[in-house]
Amino acid sequence: MTALLRLLVLALAALPALAPAESFPARPLRIVVPFAPGGAVDTVARIVGAKLSEQVGQPVVVEDKPGGQANIGAEMVARAAPDGYTMLLGANGLATNPTLMKMSFDPLEAFAPVARVGYAPLVLVVPSASPVKSVAELVAYAKAHPGETNYGSSAVGGSGHLASELFKMETGTDSQHIPYKGGAPALTDLIGNRLTYMLINPLEAAPHVKAGRLRALAVSSPKRIAALPDVPTFDEAGVKGFEATVWWGFVVPAATPKDVVARLSAETLKALADPGVRGKLVDLGAVVDPQGPREFGNFLRNETRKWAAVIRKGGIKAE
Repeated sequence: MTALLRLLVLALAALPALAPAESFPARPLRIVVPFAPGGAVDTVARIVGAKLSEQVGQPVVVEDKPGGQANIGAEMVARAAPDGYTMLLGANGLATNPTLMKMSFDPLEAFAPVARVGYAPLVLVVPSASPVKSVAELVAYAKAHPGETNYGSSAVGGSGHLASELFKMETGTDSQHIPYKGGAPALTDLIGNRLTYMLINPLEAAPHVKAGRLRALAVSSPKRIAALPDVPTFDEAGVKGFEATVWWGFVVPAATPKDVVARLSAETLKALADPGVRGKLVDLGAVVDPQGPREFGNFLRNETRKWAAVIRKGGIKAE
């Protein structure tokens, strides 16, 4: 074999190893949602995933893996091949679960941040059949019926649970917590008048409010939101300074190559800049506030410290 032919053979042998990085993504991408189908995280994943698919020319499959306070889906992604083909669309639990329970992995160590999508202020809602018409009436009703009121949440230690516990502290009320595996099944029971109230993000609440199945009493943000312009803030409703949000962001296994993370981040930020995508998310009540890997990583560390202090002070533990 001549020297030239030997070099050619060696060059050809190296091509398969180079191809995946050069052609990423070369096959379908998967977005794991650690909550039940039909909830807010699932909705965000499908809106952004559809645009990502259009941009990269590959299918983007959304796979719902609820349970374990969002840890079943998260752990599956943490242990997935670090090749960029499996992403997790995480939420507040990435920051709160390490303090709430024993975990087989540390989110800050197990994942590489890709991009934050944004956030949404939680909305206090009651069934349309409820006699309660305002926050003041809900507080009065809860105090007049001790032990008889309850609220639902998508998970123990989730944004709705922690916000509802804070609401109880701020208003001096006491309601029983009923946890579910995702926002959708909790909303089903709320609409069916089997729950007294919920603090839930507007992506899940707004469609039911507009359809007359739920009544919104207040939004937990300094200003009213476009999706529910007639609903007062908690400040306007008499509970001063009460703010609580749910947020979403994409992460991948920590060992994913940096160039792949950069590509996924760039494509995600591009999708979030699209007017159609932004419009859909804003119409549902989200505040689109993207962050790249570095900023989102800092955000995750800050959220972890913040909520660790709140959880410990409140003595909140996963069931």
